[in-house]
Amino acid sequence: MSYDLIVIGTGPGGYVCAIRASQLGLKVAVVEKRATFGGTCLNVGCIPSKALLHASELFEEAGHSFANMGIVVDKPKLDLPALLGFKDKAVDGNTKGVAFLMKKNKIDTYHGTATISAPGKVEVALADGGAQTLESTAIVIATGSDVAKLPGIEIDETRIVSSTGAIALEKVPGKLIVVGAGVIGLELGSVWRRLGAEVTVVEYLDRILPGMDGEVAKSFQRILEKQGIAFKLGAKVTGVDTSGATLKASIEPAAGGAAETLEADVVLVAIGRVAYTEGLGLEALGVETDKRGRVVTDHYFRTNVPGIFAIGDAIAGPMLAHKAEDEGVAIAELLAGQAGHVNYDVIPGVVYTSPEVASVGKTEEELKAAGIDYKVGKFPFLANGRAKANDQTEGFVKILADAATDKVLGAHIIGVEAGEMIHECAVLMEFGGSSEDLARTCHAHPTRSEAVKEAAMAVEKRAIHM
Repeated sequence: MSYDLIVIGTGPGGYVCAIRASQLGLKVAVVEKRATFGGTCLNVGCIPSKALLHASELFEEAGHSFANMGIVVDKPKLDLPALLGFKDKAVDGNTKGVAFLMKKNKIDTYHGTATISAPGKVEVALADGGAQTLESTAIVIATGSDVAKLPGIEIDETRIVSSTGAIALEKVPGKLIVVGAGVIGLELGSVWRRLGAEVTVVEYLDRILPGMDGEVAKSFQRILEKQGIAFKLGAKVTGVDTSGATLKASIEPAAGGAAETLEADVVLVAIGRVAYTEGLGLEALGVETDKRGRVVTDHYFRTNVPGIFAIGDAIAGPMLAHKAEDEGVAIAELLAGQAGHVNYDVIPGVVYTSPEVASVGKTEEELKAAGIDYKVGKFPFLANGRAKANDQTEGFVKILADAATDKVLGAHIIGVEAGEMIHECAVLMEFGGSSEDLARTCHAHPTRSEAVKEAAMAVEKRAIHM
């Protein structure tokens, strides 16, 4: 079978790439090792975790917040199998949606494992038996990422779990240890804390959310501690004893020192993810990879082997579904002779906890390191009318603008629906807008988004409600 494009992997990067290429008139095939499309994101990552976050947030609100608004209900009871069923329904709907899009766009699909046997040739070991040889002038590696492992700690997805096991626990753990204070660990730790677990987060660094703005991270940690999550920062898990009825995790200071033991019913290993390229045959082909196992590409997503491209978690950059999607569109357009492009300076990041944390562009630490003179505008939700009316006043908006040009260089938000509000900042930055542009844009009242406008006004110290 001969195609204009073969995409290996149908996560957000792969399936979007295939659809856009088909829209542009290319004959496209995809190879997917799972029985369903959507990759980690739709099957065991973004989508199921967001369903659990939403359900657990409502569970906690019903148990703790309704009475403050004059809504009297009995104490809610958790039906965990039903909650997990709600999550599974979300996964099923999304994966079936992608399957529909494949048919709609006349994309040939092959379920099995792919090996690039030579430039332009893909051998597929079909899931239902047999093999199929596919040929194309362009092959896009969109195989995503896998869970990063802790040396000496074996994940069994029952008691010692990755994010995959953490979205399918059969009962709420009495005590949960989360190894890693990144996005995944904090999100899933929040889910099980709301449902009744005692949660302790162990992080090797001396801060949570590495890479995010430092002030935002500190403020967010205080909010999570107030919610009941405990943190052990500057610490590492060196081993987990699984011999007893409860797990015993050995924890040592990262800088060295005496170890302590923490007991837990479940340990979640959430120290990050690594590029997944196993079985593709890249070494035999001479495809260059970096020290972290990621495929090395140029600005046009080309590897050092002609006709082989890579996108998403398989290459450098933030491991985000929307980053992969934009790369998928860009490479499809490039292959069709258009000018595909991704602006890596304007890729939002969101932590879907309650409240949410969202950011786009540079942090204060990055601007200081680059020697860029900047101004800061901040506005708290405590001074926002809609937030006060809804009793959701935690957090703030922070705008960073170039001191000379006023161009917005970064935006950071902690608050309810921060993940939605961040996008007006992203659009502004995509067009090179200034804090003045944002400050003079009329915002509906009362909305939380007014806090974004006020933060922009605060860059020149002219916020009205603070």
